[in-house]
Amino acid sequence: MDALWSLNVIDGPAYWGVLIAAVVFAIYLLMRTPTPRWVLTSLLGIVLGVAIALGVFLASNATNAFGSPLPLFVAWWSMGALGGVGLAVANLFRSRWWRKVLAIIGALVFALAGGLGINAAYGLNPTLGSMFGISADNPVTIPTPDPSRTNAGPLYSSWTPPADMPAKGTQGTQVIPATVSGFDARPAGIYLPPAAQVANAPALPLVILMMGYPGNPDPSYIGAVLDDYASKNKGLAPIVVVADQIGNGGDPACADSSTFGNAETYIKKDVVDWAKTNLNILEDPRFWVIAGYSNGGGCAIKYGAQEPDVFKNILDISGEEFPGSEDADSVIAQIYGGDSAKFEASKPINILAANKGKYDGVNAIFTVGGADPAFIPAAKAVSAAAKDAGMTTAYIEIPGAGHVVDGLNGGLDAGFGLLYPILQLSPPGS
Repeated sequence: MDALWSLNVIDGPAYWGVLIAAVVFAIYLLMRTPTPRWVLTSLLGIVLGVAIALGVFLASNATNAFGSPLPLFVAWWSMGALGGVGLAVANLFRSRWWRKVLAIIGALVFALAGGLGINAAYGLNPTLGSMFGISADNPVTIPTPDPSRTNAGPLYSSWTPPADMPAKGTQGTQVIPATVSGFDARPAGIYLPPAAQVANAPALPLVILMMGYPGNPDPSYIGAVLDDYASKNKGLAPIVVVADQIGNGGDPACADSSTFGNAETYIKKDVVDWAKTNLNILEDPRFWVIAGYSNGGGCAIKYGAQEPDVFKNILDISGEEFPGSEDADSVIAQIYGGDSAKFEASKPINILAANKGKYDGVNAIFTVGGADPAFIPAAKAVSAAAKDAGMTTAYIEIPGAGHVVDGLNGGLDAGFGLLYPILQLSPPGS
């Protein structure tokens, strides 16, 4: 089953096979004797399907049903898919039985092609398993840390890579026990940079990254970015734990609750304790980063604001202004038991204001896509609040990026461009 869940569905043979099959079915279903009745029926089916897709798209954006505007590519793929389904329905009338069977199969292929096309355009769920929130089991071997080993100085100057150091990092999964929280978390993603995979490896910085909702603890995106940085910096990069703050239920809104479990305690206690015990990392909080994308970005700034002595660096990529911003009423009811005051107190801006002056030495980086209008105000507001509270902040807009994979990759690249000197993985000013 792991091979099935690991199937590439954004640019591999399976993806292109479905798209080609959709084209073949469309050509077949169009090939009928062009009588006036058939021309009218087929056009009616196609137009009706396109109209339904467009109507749902416009209504979703008008009501903000998904928390942020749907990109235009969702409309195009949906109209194509439902237009094809409409053509398939038209083929069910006045046709032989085998054409009806092929029309039904075609309708399913059109729907599948549309779903895969939208998923590929977002670019955030590269495998079949990730589309359904299932993490394929890929255990990674984690080197045993040596507590007696200390770095001789800043890594960028003290580290000399051995000849047998691999060119790229390694990625995999790791079950992190929910010892304190009891949270039903999926296996975490792990990234070990080249410098972590050699004998007498140096202790390295730590990044705890959280992805969006819905989403998966997938290390491939940050792994690709850090492999590029490592190739320019003697194999040096942070060790990364892509932790699951979502779990197997609904959105816990970065909090503990009886409804969705103790997500906050899981990240702040279980994941942190596991990292300290099992990873060859620098334990000085100056070398720790709490990071997140979208939903995870909201969690990152919340936890960073709450724990300035644990996380001295925050990377908030296209993050929400506050956890639960898409449906505040439901969050108040389900997470906070109807207590609006507790919900307000959980907002990062309010946490920052309540702890103003306690953030000496804390760096906070906020990135957002320049073509992501729903999240730009949030990034500006939270970054301003962090600066006002005493954090050293940076606000970066990624030109042309939306709330999709280009915003994630651009944010990771820009964020680590600033973090590398801070984490002493590259010289100051580099």
